[in-house]
This record gives sequence, C-alpha cells and structure tokens, in this order.
Amino acid sequence: MRGRRQLLPILLQSLFLLSCAQMRSQGVQVPGDPCKPASQRTQDVGCWILADDPVGRFSSSEVFWYLDTYATRAAAEADKGPQGIVVESLGKIWLMTIEKENWKPAHGTRTAEVGPIPITEGEKYSAQLMEADFLPGMMAPEHIHSGPEAWFTVAGETCLETSDGRVQTERAGGPPVIVPAGLSMHPPQPVLKSGAPWC
Repeated sequence: MRGRRQLLPILLQSLFLLSCAQMRSQGVQVPGDPCKPASQRTQDVGCWILADDPVGRFSSSEVFWYLDTYATRAAAEADKGPQGIVVESLGKIWLMTIEKENWKPAHGTRTAEVGPIPITEGEKYSAQLMEADFLPGMMAPEHIHSGPEAWFTVAGETCLETSDGRVQTERAGGPPVIVPAGLSMHPPQPVLKSGAPWC
C-alpha cells in the first residue's frame, strides 16, 4: 500500500452481495470478517459497515455497482430505487445502486461504475456497504465471503491476493477490484526491494 487509502467496498451476498446478509440474519458468523458496524466506530482508521440492506432478486447473471454523489441526502433519497442505498461516507452523500448495465439515476453525479459483478440469477440479494481507511502497512486478516466482493478506491492503493493465486492492485481512479464468490482473500506476502512498496 502506498500512502493512506480509503475504500468504499461493496460486499455482495449471494451481493458480501447476498448470502452474507442471509447468513447474518440466521445468526451465522462470517469467518474472519474484520469490519464492525459504523455505530461502533471509535476511530478514523479501520473498516466500518455503513449498510447491510436487501436489494432483491436479479434476472441476470451479472450486475453493476453504481456510485453517485448528491448535494443533499433528500435528493439522493428521491432518486433511490429498490436496489439503491443512501449512505454518508468520506464527507459525501452517496447513492449506491446495484442494477443492470447502463443504469442511471435521474439526478446526482456519477463517480464510478463497477462491474460486471458475477451473481446467481434469480437469487435474493442484499448489499453490504463498507468504508475502510487503512494506514500504510495495515492489512485485513485472510477471509472469505459468501458472495462476490468489489470495491472502489477513493485515495491511495489497494493490493489483494486471492486463493486462486491472482494478485490484484487498484489505485484511485483505476479499474476496480472484483472478487468472485468462494475465493479467500488476503494481502500478498511482502517482498522488500530496496524499500519499494511490496504491493
């Protein structure tokens, strides 16, 4: 990681999107889940769950995550559809929507479109939205989610290795990282080269 990084990850159940939310509602803990509810936030650095809301069933095998910003929460709420969630994060008001390709809200400013994200057609999903702010060298523990995970890097750099051996790096403004359901993930092992970042 280079510098401080801020993420707006979306964890999709089966939209961590959907089985994550279904498992939590049944009292099952997701192993290695390092994030805490935003209501328990006591410091700036860490990972915080902003929302864990149902977004329904989808009639396709892939969806997109749309991030739009608004001047007021009321304006974002007015544009929110059944697959949308309004959150306040990183000093902005966001409408985050899981929808089909090329979806657009009536208003707002498009910040990012993340996808396609693979899902199971016809399955009921909920979206878990999180904000993370890590200092250089901080790592999340190895973990696995019951559904796909995607995130959008606002500042800095994110580096991740999945159990299939792929290493993905995302820098602010670059292509997003999308992890299919069923893969465990963790930071790659450090390799020091003349003080260069290991990611």
